[in-house]
Amino acid sequence: MAKSYLEITQDGLWKNNPALVQLLGLCPLLAVTGTVVNALGLGMATMLVLTGSNIAVSLIRNFVPESVRLPAFVMIIASFVTCAELLMQAYTYELYEILGIFIPLIVTNCAILGRADAFASKNPILPSALDGFMMGLGFTLVLILLGGIRELIGQGTLFTGMDLLFGETAKNWQLNVIQDYPNFLFAVLPPGAFVGMGFIIALKNIIDNRMKRSAEMKKDKVAAGSKRVRVTGSIS
Repeated sequence: MAKSYLEITQDGLWKNNPALVQLLGLCPLLAVTGTVVNALGLGMATMLVLTGSNIAVSLIRNFVPESVRLPAFVMIIASFVTCAELLMQAYTYELYEILGIFIPLIVTNCAILGRADAFASKNPILPSALDGFMMGLGFTLVLILLGGIRELIGQGTLFTGMDLLFGETAKNWQLNVIQDYPNFLFAVLPPGAFVGMGFIIALKNIIDNRMKRSAEMKKDKVAAGSKRVRVTGSIS
């Protein structure tokens, strides 16, 4: 049964989020989310690759033999990664240098290949494009959230270096949330990323459990309130 656009959106942003539920792409997620700008840069590149590769895979899904399906998908993904890499080199070179090897490594991100194989290869162009965009957006939002937490706890600031992505106009975007803050190195290093990601996943599980209990309570109330009425005789 084909998914509706609402279900595709909910899956990408929450129910089947690649970072929080599928736990895919954690290597770059944990490595480069020291600041919001790093997280946003990697997230935008990943979103571009996910959306583009899903569209391309959907276009060729009826023409690629089963024997070369996965190699074809990898080649498509690698092509879009190269496009994203060249765009970053041209317009955000300093940020590209900071992200380093993690831009080319998008090719090996299992979330992208997984969506191409599990969804785009079986669905038309529009649902595939929406799936890629929403999965990429969900991944990007987790990156930004983790990057914001790590930057705030580690440096006491938010949006440092946004000019690397948005140019000179973003130089004054930095917020010094905590004045004279002694840097907390643990939050900036990879161990801090593991701890922060653990808290985010735990928070999502708590919210899911509460929503499930609330739905069950409403269902029980409806079931308890419904009564069977027996009518005999005739109504005139």
